[in-house]
Amino acid sequence: MGTKPLTQTTGRRKEAVARVRLRPGTGKVTINGRVFEEYFPSALQRNMATEALRVVEAEETYDVDCDIIGGGIAGQAGALRMGIARSILELDPEKRSVLRKAGLLTRDSRKKESKKYGLKKARKAPQYTKR
Repeated sequence: MGTKPLTQTTGRRKEAVARVRLRPGTGKVTINGRVFEEYFPSALQRNMATEALRVVEAEETYDVDCDIIGGGIAGQAGALRMGIARSILELDPEKRSVLRKAGLLTRDSRKKESKKYGLKKARKAPQYTKR
């Protein structure tokens, strides 16, 4: 990448961690060196990830370059969304109320519940046999 990033932030969701860098540009999004549309084939995830840019009407203002590790598709999209929101906030603190109202600055703290011994999953019990 040619230009130096304006800001670098971290977004997390479930087990996914996204390192997000914003540069002035035309709205190109690159994830782990791959094209955005290729990395998130589903439109739902693409919309979720770029929600912060739409809320502040800056889709064509910045290029997003991002490294995502861990988690699944949904968690990664959520992590990227939070990372972008934090980057925008760093560049323009006046946008805080807009981002906060859209709920983009709150870390979604829901995680997978841990498995309990004697059970098959966190809450699923083995089948009960009477005889």
